[in-house]
Amino acid sequence: MSEQASETLAPRANDLLIGHEAAERTLFEAARAGRLAHAWLIAGPRGIGKATLAFRFARHLFVHHGAKAVQAPSLFGPEPKAASKVHAADGASLVVGADHPVFKRVAAAGHADLRSVERTLHPKTGKLRGEIVVDDVRALGEFLRLTPAEGGWRVAIVDCADEMNPHAANAVLKVLEEPPARAVLLLVSHSPGRLLPTIRSRCRKLVLKPLAAAEFARAMVAHFPNMEPAERATLGALSEGSLGRAHRLADMGGVAIYREMMDLFASLPRLDVAAAHKLAGKLAGEGFEVGTELFGAWHARLVRAAATGEGGRELLEGEGAVFRRLANPHTLDRWFELWDKNRRLFRQADGLNLDRRQVLLSAFLSLEQAARA
Repeated sequence: MSEQASETLAPRANDLLIGHEAAERTLFEAARAGRLAHAWLIAGPRGIGKATLAFRFARHLFVHHGAKAVQAPSLFGPEPKAASKVHAADGASLVVGADHPVFKRVAAAGHADLRSVERTLHPKTGKLRGEIVVDDVRALGEFLRLTPAEGGWRVAIVDCADEMNPHAANAVLKVLEEPPARAVLLLVSHSPGRLLPTIRSRCRKLVLKPLAAAEFARAMVAHFPNMEPAERATLGALSEGSLGRAHRLADMGGVAIYREMMDLFASLPRLDVAAAHKLAGKLAGEGFEVGTELFGAWHARLVRAAATGEGGRELLEGEGAVFRRLANPHTLDRWFELWDKNRRLFRQADGLNLDRRQVLLSAFLSLEQAARA
């Protein structure tokens, strides 16, 4: 793994992909055989490498299926040794080395034949939008219909397609109805069932499976080589098989946050209110998304413990004892209703411009009330 990829998990700059050899082979063979579909729906669970695969395929097309790359490779200068790794043991890898000029241009969002569409900042609030709007995709068709600047392919990646609002989805549908030549549209999707059936029917579907336990463990070591093994194991457990989530948690100190939360959960039914105030204040800013995600995941595990009558697997020492003390079949309805209520509260917080600190504090206090009932 390159130093560059170890510093960031941004899919366009990530040169490491583990566990999706079959998907790589499918894309490789389609390009080599000249049977490349004009649109691909890359589907699978969140955070397992779908967007990383999309950018990996774009780089492969630019380097190995572009007219200039084939006829005049000297335009890029001497080809680095790392780029020659395009053929893996099975002959179907999409690897382009991180020191290749095309890799660097894609990573820097500087390749003329690549367009990436994702959620943007709202011009009035300065906050990230909750959806991809039509303005984000309006120019997509025009971009794809242009002659490739480097004589090969034009590639557009929508990450993630599930986040398109109806107007944006219809704009993408128009592109799919009249697909341009020498252009490929890659739609990344966590929940393809949310997309318009007319979009799904016009794409070739490529489903990525969750990483196997051994693959995920190997990926965690590769992505977090300097992390203490015990810390890495806890981070991996909290990430539930998603490398994307692992990086997001690591960036925000998710394991430390979870430990603080567990101290509060362990104090139930007599919540340490002062500590709850302190943690809610700490998470009210950039840590809100990670904080609510960890809170919701723990609460969901509590519900499962109540449903099964088992303590569940411990992510931190003593967690199982907390579940056994709070959860039993008689409390299942109570914990489930509260989980659903807090989940909706977290989702509405920014849309309704609610005080984030108060939202988090309210969630902690609701646990105390339920535990005392």
